[in-house]
Amino acid sequence: MTGACSSSWGGGEMEAELRALARQMGIEDRVIMPGRVPHERVAGVYAMVDVLVYPRYPMRLTELVTPLKPLEAMAMGKALIASDVGGHRELITDGETGVMFPAGDLEGLVAALGKVLSDGHLAATLEQEGKAWVSRAHTWAKTTSVYRDIYDAQVHVG
Repeated sequence: MTGACSSSWGGGEMEAELRALARQMGIEDRVIMPGRVPHERVAGVYAMVDVLVYPRYPMRLTELVTPLKPLEAMAMGKALIASDVGGHRELITDGETGVMFPAGDLEGLVAALGKVLSDGHLAATLEQEGKAWVSRAHTWAKTTSVYRDIYDAQVHVG
């Protein structure tokens, strides 16, 4: 999984509202919304980003499903901030591989972002530790090893 990237970025249901908000705030010249990015260009997009933020709300899906985007960010050596929903808690050690904030808490998100942006040492730690953790725990060999026993058991049944 190390270095793997997805092509499902951008173009979501909130895009028009976010563009309008950026215009209203006078920051539209500093906000990039690339829409869907072809798979072969995703690594280049990650290269342009310093910090990735994943503000998921708590719901059945986010409590049960482990998201791939934070894993991709860590694999690319990027600092990340994420809400404390179940799937994120599986991936992120707060202050080590990412910074967590209470889901739905705008002030918590702002504080976490301010913390990472103002503390170069913390950002570097998140980048290094996140990438190292993905390299240790989420290689294809490690991720797929659980299936070996399952397949071996099925082959030896008959």
